[in-house]
Amino acid sequence: MSKPPQAGRLDGQTRRFVFVLLENFSLLSFAAALDCLRIANRMHEGVVYDWLLLGEGGETVHCSAGTEFSLQGDLSEMRRDDTILICGGIDVQAATTKRVLSWLRREARKGLAVGGLCTAAFTLAKAGLLDGKRATIHWENQDSFAEEFDEVELTKSVFVIDGNRMTTAGGTSSIDLMLKIIAEDHGEDLANAVADQMIYSSIRTDQDTQRLSVPTRIGVRHPKLARVIQMMEANIEEPISPSLLAKDVGMSTRQLERLFRRYLNRSPKRYYMELRLQKARNLLMQTDMSVINVALACGFASPSHFSKCYRAHYDTTPYRERGAQAARLSV
Repeated sequence: MSKPPQAGRLDGQTRRFVFVLLENFSLLSFAAALDCLRIANRMHEGVVYDWLLLGEGGETVHCSAGTEFSLQGDLSEMRRDDTILICGGIDVQAATTKRVLSWLRREARKGLAVGGLCTAAFTLAKAGLLDGKRATIHWENQDSFAEEFDEVELTKSVFVIDGNRMTTAGGTSSIDLMLKIIAEDHGEDLANAVADQMIYSSIRTDQDTQRLSVPTRIGVRHPKLARVIQMMEANIEEPISPSLLAKDVGMSTRQLERLFRRYLNRSPKRYYMELRLQKARNLLMQTDMSVINVALACGFASPSHFSKCYRAHYDTTPYRERGAQAARLSV
């Protein structure tokens, strides 16, 4: 397991975290990380952590809930022992501006430890800081990230530390990352004390995955059904036929049909189609991939078939969906 980057910190020296708040950042991911540092100072009975809130323009920024936050400064030159945490949220592509990327690359060249909370792994990857490294990102953004950054080893972990690069999946995963850092900096006792103060009774490691298990997600504990759904989710670009899925779990196609009807009220074919269309919608909303490439990535042989299926499910065409998303981002 990788150890958190120490950023050149000496014993007894205050370690500073620089939070860079992107427009529409996730409040939960940011606040969870920041409060870990605050509580660590309180429980340690001394200031072992300090922090700074920066952002492009240096004045104000909005979280994804719409609340405005005052910044402490613009993107400026950092100290060599600082740890930078980029805080992302919705529409991270739009928030990842050329100026943010230039600043991030410049600071990273100094050897600073850099992390991305929630969707900010996209920002790090866009800056080229995750090339050849393991990383994670919120599950909703995994499809688009994998399509755009094939040089990054994407995982489904809650958080990942690879050298001096850190990424989290969003939400409360910021707590797990910060507790790991606090434990390495000042010992397990302090990290556990922080967790207790936060009523955080189940600390996760980088071996834990971010999404609920298939049985928990679908509310059904049937091992063969869960296995089939896992295979469907892992084979979106090249769908597997129901007969082969059934054979793999030792059932007949008819038995598989009955299983899906009983527990999910739909056929295996319909369920599989919904998974593929869900991925297609994510790609349309989060990437610049052409509609035909989205169709191919989701297992559709032609754009016309893709458009027909998409319209039947979402009551709009892929082209209109892409146009509506562009209009929302321009507001």
